[in-house]
Amino acid sequence: MKHLKLIVNNEIKNNSNNYFIKKELKLILNLYAQMVSQGYCKDYGLSIGPTGISFDIYKRSSEKPIIKILKNLKYKNINEKYLVIDKNGLTLKKSENLKLLINQLNWFKLKIVS
Repeated sequence: MKHLKLIVNNEIKNNSNNYFIKKELKLILNLYAQMVSQGYCKDYGLSIGPTGISFDIYKRSSEKPIIKILKNLKYKNINEKYLVIDKNGLTLKKSENLKLLINQLNWFKLKIVS
């Protein structure tokens, strides 16, 4: 966490941003709030790496994340900018638009394998 920054009112000024912008984080946190209210998850975390930033959703805080929403910083195809990754590391869905990605995937019908 030594390189974690809080940036307020950040808008896209260039394509080299290595953080979630306010609009992206709002979409993700709204989804997370729905998942918590349904009893689907109880905790979250942010992971920052050289290839991307991920919002990790946990069923219990002592386990591996059940779902990761990844903002890929080093994508080759434009449709790999945002990824949804399951507990086993498999890519469930990928898109260039985070809003479409969140709206298209039926989050509450995903089968979680423990």
